[in-house]
Amino acid sequence: MSGAVSSLVKAEAARRPVRQRINGLLLLDKALGVSSNHALQQVKRLYCAAKAGHGGTLDPLASGLLPVAFGEATKFLHALLDADKCYTARIVLGRSSSTGDAEGQLSQWIDPRPMRGAVEQALDRLRTSTQQIPPMYSALKREGVALYRLARQGLEVDRPARNVRIHRLDMLDMVECELAGLPMLQLRVFVHCSKGTYVRVLAEDLGAMLGCGAHLTDLRRTRIGQLTPDRMLGLQELQSLDPARRREVLLPVDHLIHHLPRVDLGAELAERFNRGQRLRLPASAVVEASGEVSQVRVYGARSHLLGTGVLDATGRLAPQRLVSSDVPQSSSA
Repeated sequence: MSGAVSSLVKAEAARRPVRQRINGLLLLDKALGVSSNHALQQVKRLYCAAKAGHGGTLDPLASGLLPVAFGEATKFLHALLDADKCYTARIVLGRSSSTGDAEGQLSQWIDPRPMRGAVEQALDRLRTSTQQIPPMYSALKREGVALYRLARQGLEVDRPARNVRIHRLDMLDMVECELAGLPMLQLRVFVHCSKGTYVRVLAEDLGAMLGCGAHLTDLRRTRIGQLTPDRMLGLQELQSLDPARRREVLLPVDHLIHHLPRVDLGAELAERFNRGQRLRLPASAVVEASGEVSQVRVYGARSHLLGTGVLDATGRLAPQRLVSSDVPQSSSA
């Protein structure tokens, strides 16, 4: 390599931001129009973080709570996989959509106003839904190919119904509106549902029950499991903060697992746990655990998170996911 080229390479490397080891959790208020991955990359660049990941993908047309984990906190994103979720949504009655939302091709108009009185009855039927067929426009895969890619080619494949649970489906208001000059009914609803539930499909099913068609026009996620929006920040808010304050708004590494029973270890047991050894714990250490086998969060001296483990009824503790021992952290207790 010539001297000139070498100097250019070194200069380019010097201009690149130094990625930092950051650990913690950010509750991002994802904006409309961006994918979850794009939002993640924006935040990762803003923090100059070496490692980050998100939990619970939101479509570009959806906004709201997107957990972004940094560093060691990424080890616990799996805790969100089975979590319930809450949304507020706007559903327009009168036309269905090829995608179930405002991005798709709309069907012929059917005046929904005569169905106004039947809306609550239809919602009541949806509240008892136990199965749902995923939409073609989704990220689910068939033989390694995302369904939405097949749908864009005009293809449709069978999708097995999935078990879902609608814990709550409340109508917040219903008003008349216009879409392309045609009278419609717009519902605003609150949804508390199990994992794997598509609110777009709830809108489609509602329209089918009423015979007038329906589609989703707005979706905002307000909760994932125990994560609530009270500590949520948007990208512009984060950009307005100085770097030190940005670090301060991060939640502790253990925030994703604070619902688990807690076990505290003395210095000797903590060292053995960090080496991946199975431990026999005294009865006093397992008082919070319940059941034959319990997943627990484990701490050492000064409430330093060591990781998660599996504890059985006899007091045997097996390490599960360990946190790097040199990571400074504060506990969410």
